[in-house]
Amino acid sequence: MVTPPAAHTLVATDLDGTLLRSDDTVSPRSRAALARATSAGARHLIVTGRPVPGIRALLADLGYDGLVVCGQGAQVYDAGSARLLRSVTLDRELADTALGKIEAEVGPVFAAVDQDGTDGRTLIEPGYLMPHPSLPAQRAGLRSELWAAPVIKVLIRHPGLTDDELAAAARGAVGDLASVTMAGPGTVELAPYGVDKGTGISLAAGMLDRDPAGAVAFGDMPNDLPMFRLCGHAVAMGNAHPALRAEADEITGSNEEDGVASVLERLFG
Repeated sequence: MVTPPAAHTLVATDLDGTLLRSDDTVSPRSRAALARATSAGARHLIVTGRPVPGIRALLADLGYDGLVVCGQGAQVYDAGSARLLRSVTLDRELADTALGKIEAEVGPVFAAVDQDGTDGRTLIEPGYLMPHPSLPAQRAGLRSELWAAPVIKVLIRHPGLTDDELAAAARGAVGDLASVTMAGPGTVELAPYGVDKGTGISLAAGMLDRDPAGAVAFGDMPNDLPMFRLCGHAVAMGNAHPALRAEADEITGSNEEDGVASVLERLFG
């Protein structure tokens, strides 16, 4: 039976630009605030665009052994058992077609992919620059090499368009071939159609016997909007994209100012 809706039975946090500081660390204050929330009975659920291989070291550092929604909702990972509980892949032929449609609209783009699985690689074609240099990536010689193994999402960058412009153009070009979102600076992504952080958190919350109506969610970019629309209380970071700020129930400090911690201290103090 799902736990009846109650105030803040689930704390859903994005990582980059939200819980993580710019150096990819979680502050002692944020760690203490999360511990206070869990001791009060709430469950912490990490909801990130990163694939599983890109977060394992961070989870170990946090001592986090719960569920994680990864890859923009394509993966649900059990950190305690190191198992993928769910994974949805993006059809590679459709992905290649989608890239072609985007390039027909805006000209050449640079692409990368996150492969499926707990040990999937991030492959980047020539010219693609990783938005997070600390994350592991391997360079492919040709775009065709991106499709060598199943993928959960495609990342694209354009040499001239802004992220908002590229995301809008891509969304118009691909239709129902893929879901398009902006996950951060230099990070426009194509995911399996209909898959997003909202579908991921809905599945994970069910596994945790929690109703998203009792969740407080923290985020900073448009890829967090589906999560905001599902959860009971949406908190945008001070550094959040305008689209997220417009739909938030409240705005807290930035990720560098321990914005997550300041809200949790109020809610669970």
